[in-house]
Amino acid sequence: MPLLDWLNKDKAVKTAQQVQYRLLKPVAEHSVGDNPGNMLIQGDNLEALKSLLPLYAGKVKCIYIDPPYNTKSAFEHYDDNLEHSVWLSMMYPRLELLRELLSEDGSIWVSIDDNEAHYLKVVMDEVFGRANFITSVIWRKNYSPKSSAKHLSVDHDYLLLYAKNEDKWIPNLMPRTEKQDKAYKNPDNDPRGLWRPNNLAARNFYSRGTYPIICPSGRVIEGPPKGSYWRVSQEKFAEMNADGRIWWGKDGNNVPAPKIYLSEVKQGVVPQTLWNYDEVGHTQDAKREIVALFSEDVFGTPKPEKLMQRVLQIATNENDLVLDSFLGSGTTAAVAHKMNRRYIGIEMGDHAVTHCQPRLQKVIDGEQGGISKAVGWQGGGGFTFYRLGEPVFDEYGHIREGVGFAAFAQYLWFLETGAPLLAVPRSPFLGVHEGRGYYLLYNGILGDRRPQGGNVLTSQVLAGLPAFDGPKIIYGESSRIGAARLARENIHFRQIPYDIAKR
Repeated sequence: MPLLDWLNKDKAVKTAQQVQYRLLKPVAEHSVGDNPGNMLIQGDNLEALKSLLPLYAGKVKCIYIDPPYNTKSAFEHYDDNLEHSVWLSMMYPRLELLRELLSEDGSIWVSIDDNEAHYLKVVMDEVFGRANFITSVIWRKNYSPKSSAKHLSVDHDYLLLYAKNEDKWIPNLMPRTEKQDKAYKNPDNDPRGLWRPNNLAARNFYSRGTYPIICPSGRVIEGPPKGSYWRVSQEKFAEMNADGRIWWGKDGNNVPAPKIYLSEVKQGVVPQTLWNYDEVGHTQDAKREIVALFSEDVFGTPKPEKLMQRVLQIATNENDLVLDSFLGSGTTAAVAHKMNRRYIGIEMGDHAVTHCQPRLQKVIDGEQGGISKAVGWQGGGGFTFYRLGEPVFDEYGHIREGVGFAAFAQYLWFLETGAPLLAVPRSPFLGVHEGRGYYLLYNGILGDRRPQGGNVLTSQVLAGLPAFDGPKIIYGESSRIGAARLARENIHFRQIPYDIAKR
């Protein structure tokens, strides 16, 4: 598979591994309501994504991001004038971490324009696998041409869509619209209800698809039109006609048309790749929504709520987890909240507090802009606001003071297993993975009776550990048990922090 190269790519490829794990610190004064499962995080999204891994690796059903487009324009909240290779180096490690967070049946959607779309496609092929590329959605974002355009008026953006695993990702069908159902009528009062006529002839060769048909009026149709064949055999046609499934026209003289009943078609429509502004909104809709919320247009390229609604309709169901690590004005989180999805939004800078948090507060209070009326939104719920704390390890590789057992256990479990620790135990025994039992002696989990207990593995501590019949990995500050007994007990001891820093 062809790979894209650029200045400092080697460094970008290693960046995600080198980012330190930081703790997430809840901020009570900015948190709202009673739903701690929804998260609004203020901080650099690369560091925030790394900190989410122990909690949410493989758990996010849908990721949507709207990164800076690198268009050589200036925005108040973003540097959208990055040199090309710098932009690619910024995106690569973030995409790597996002892939780790995505569930096996999940998908990632990335808004982008022509400036970087084709380069981003090649990078995402590398990170997610070319086989997992689903499609490029085209969003027609303008309803009128730009007369100021130097060459052509650019009226669309793209959404690059990838699955974590193409075989496991199943998109939802789109709801049928009144326009789509308008073609279904019932002029003959068929008891099966509304129907529309279908063409009996098709171009595909069918050996039993050439026979004469006699209309109720007596007109003889010698056969299908030249170059085509009847779709069904003569016997099947007679069966359908006897069952009232053929329409001959009001005078019984038309070319017969099989009926397609509305009650028998799929109750949804396969999603398409062309999204017009009359269905999912346009840039002016987005700006009006922002002005209604903040009394000013504070973001250069906001997305309309209807656009995000379409993404979540296709990619998620209620209670699924949605992540946006370039939260911007907060649209993704606002729409996810109104659609009863769980969400994580990450945004750096002061406007995480001045714009994202107030917007979600208004959603909880029941604001009626955007998609609120369409989904029957009346308010409710909540979220927890977080800021990034200090790294777990200091510059010397030692664990920082104040890092608790729960946070460190989650970090260590993810380091060992690559999966989140779903429930933090109240004992040193963290759980079993691939036949090995994992233990953590840390932060006084046994009462901090040092060295007889607490963080040091002694005979007394070993006797009091929850039993596990198999190989055991025990993390602790030190061990007072000899190598021979450790081997006899099938114990692999790992010293904190040295045996962590080495790996």
